[in-house]
Amino acid sequence: MRVLTASATLAAAIDARTPAHRDRAVDGLRALALLAVPTGHWLVGGFTLDAGGGLHNASPLATVGALAPASWILQMLGIFFLVGGYSSYLSYQRRAGSAREWTAGRLRRLGRPVLGVTAGWALLLPILYYGFGFPTVTLHTASTLVVQPLWFVGVYAVITALTPYCVGASRRLGFWAAAPLLGSVAVVDFLRYGPYADTVPPWLGLLNLLTGWMFAYQVGVSWADKRLSRRQAWLLLAGGAVLFATLLLAFRYPVSMVGVPGAVRTNSHPPSLLVLALAAAQSGAAVLLRDRLARLLSRPTLWAPVVIINLLAMTILCWHQSAMLAVALPASSVGEIAGLTAAPDTAGWVLARLAWMPLFAGLLVAIAKVARPLDAPWERTGVARRVAVGVLAAGFGYFALAA
Repeated sequence: MRVLTASATLAAAIDARTPAHRDRAVDGLRALALLAVPTGHWLVGGFTLDAGGGLHNASPLATVGALAPASWILQMLGIFFLVGGYSSYLSYQRRAGSAREWTAGRLRRLGRPVLGVTAGWALLLPILYYGFGFPTVTLHTASTLVVQPLWFVGVYAVITALTPYCVGASRRLGFWAAAPLLGSVAVVDFLRYGPYADTVPPWLGLLNLLTGWMFAYQVGVSWADKRLSRRQAWLLLAGGAVLFATLLLAFRYPVSMVGVPGAVRTNSHPPSLLVLALAAAQSGAAVLLRDRLARLLSRPTLWAPVVIINLLAMTILCWHQSAMLAVALPASSVGEIAGLTAAPDTAGWVLARLAWMPLFAGLLVAIAKVARPLDAPWERTGVARRVAVGVLAAGFGYFALAA
């Protein structure tokens, strides 16, 4: 009873401190998209053990095909970029300094947590190797998982730097500013998978990396710019849904929204047209449900978790794989454990992994309490310490990517 009373009191206090102009619906969408990232990674991030006890990455998507449609729900990066564009537009319009100063401030906010997690793991690796005797292959596997979500931060940072151009495009073209991005991805996909696929260079798909993820961001900018009407939101929802179904059924796009080991084609790295179709449908639904979601989040007990999740956004993104590894690494020393180190090749493994996920979540909360200060501004951090952090981060990145 005391816990419930304390929680209600905290929720009421958070609600009371929330400015009246705060867009609760947008914050709620961001929190939902954030939670989908660890949920998805924890669900498909399986392992196997080799004869020497080394830990290797594996995915249940390679053997449990029925799990693939779950990625349609858990792939919410489109929503994340949508609210990112929305929030960046408002922040850009309220900026006190120049566009360059605004961009630099945003990039610093994105870069600090990345440097924190990579430098932290650079210090941890020697302890795990020399102090606990984990094999090199296990540490390579862990490092790969740690850097796996960080590609998103890099792409998001580049797109954030292009915010002034997105604002200009919205003012000139309104809602239709995102159409050229969709068309560009469609052309690249046609070249990659159409009748001329054998004649195009393998790097061509990388052209979709920026334009593909920028699509929803541009829609978000136009939404904040009041250039996206409800009628156009319905067009996004219906058009995205029809395009999604057409690509799956008529053009045989892969069912999974994330990469499947051994598959020739992937939808996510870089994003295919199917990812944009899903992002369009999700964006349209988000705009249409905005008012209803805002009313729902007017309740303090629902609003308080949203505030906390948003405050810990970069911490969650950067450290959620570490929470899973905090369980998987010790388990690898024991042997094959269902849902952890046993091969993810049955539906039973999926059920076992679901049972482990509350522990991952609890550990992420504990890690966040320690890692949160790493996201704070570094004004009081000396030059030597900043250089040391940069060197450690670079060394860890090299180790992880050379795995």
